[in-house]
Amino acid sequence: MQEPPPSSRNSDKLLFTPGPLTTSLGVKQAMLHDAGSWHYEFNELVRDLRSKLLALAGLTPADGYEVVLMQGSGTFGVESVIGSVIPPQGRLLVISNGAYGERIAAMAACLKIQHHVLRFAEDTPADPAEIDRALADDAGLSHVALVHCETTTGLLNPVEAIGRDVQQRQRVFIVDAMSSFGALPLAFKSAGVRYLISSPNKCLEGVPGFSFVFAQKTNLLATAGWARSLSLDLLAQWQGFEKNGQFRYTPPTHSILAFAEALRELEQEGGVPARRRRYEANHHRLLEGMKAMGFRPFLSPSALSCIITAFHCPQDARFDFPKFYRGLSDRGFIIYPGKLTQAETFRIATIGRIFESDIARLLDAVKESLQEMGVKVPVA
Repeated sequence: MQEPPPSSRNSDKLLFTPGPLTTSLGVKQAMLHDAGSWHYEFNELVRDLRSKLLALAGLTPADGYEVVLMQGSGTFGVESVIGSVIPPQGRLLVISNGAYGERIAAMAACLKIQHHVLRFAEDTPADPAEIDRALADDAGLSHVALVHCETTTGLLNPVEAIGRDVQQRQRVFIVDAMSSFGALPLAFKSAGVRYLISSPNKCLEGVPGFSFVFAQKTNLLATAGWARSLSLDLLAQWQGFEKNGQFRYTPPTHSILAFAEALRELEQEGGVPARRRRYEANHHRLLEGMKAMGFRPFLSPSALSCIITAFHCPQDARFDFPKFYRGLSDRGFIIYPGKLTQAETFRIATIGRIFESDIARLLDAVKESLQEMGVKVPVA
């Protein structure tokens, strides 16, 4: 995809964050319209978006999956699945190597769902063999939840290898693909994914307001009466769409209008493969430039994704992240603080409507901000 001319971009600061993220002018303009939440045109749009999401995942109706939109952020979508699809006597195995795996465990605890957390180091992908042993040792574990791309660091978990084992053990596999869907491929059926949750305001470059859930229909229909929430009842939400095409409660109309435009622009770009190539180019340029300045990525190259990268903070005592952050912000760039428990880091995402030239400008801003603080990062 060619970078748009400067005249087509507004003066907003660029977001090097994993959502919300920088969106196109077209996506922003789509929200300048109002839509009636019960109007047939809006209902038809929602139906069309559900169908397009299915196709985007490489699925057809014959594959037996349904798409359910859920109001709220991506966390709401994850909690709707965790709270709706595990039976009263079921037990959840949570795979965690970061903050978002821990968030799933916190949901289970809050909802009083029996669960066990299998933890890996924050720089280590989950080990399929260890997960398989845990399932073999405990027949009561009925469901398994895994984060595909752990946004804490950008780490990629081997979702397909894990999913095959979960499927062979006849357990229900739940995947949080919040930061990966729309850029990184995932074979739903061969990985045995029963539920997958993502959001418009990540790799699909929409805006916040709702999440979406891919659900295997047979499994979803078996969950009647299990929901631990009225508004986050996944089956009831799907039944509402099937009944009259409507959300059960007030939908985020403007976010949905923006999402329709975001999907149109994804197709125009060349689909998921083209978007992934752009993100990979951004990521490569960022790593190259940051390493040249002496910064060290937290993860080894084999564990890194092209979504977001955690960097170690410089050891120089003059480095102060709030000052660094403000320096970048003053120059028009927003990054993320770290979210690790055992290392001082900050994070830079390479997704959203940004290009290699934007990465180059960010790198210049990093240099200037370091110079402003008098910080030197030793180059290895």
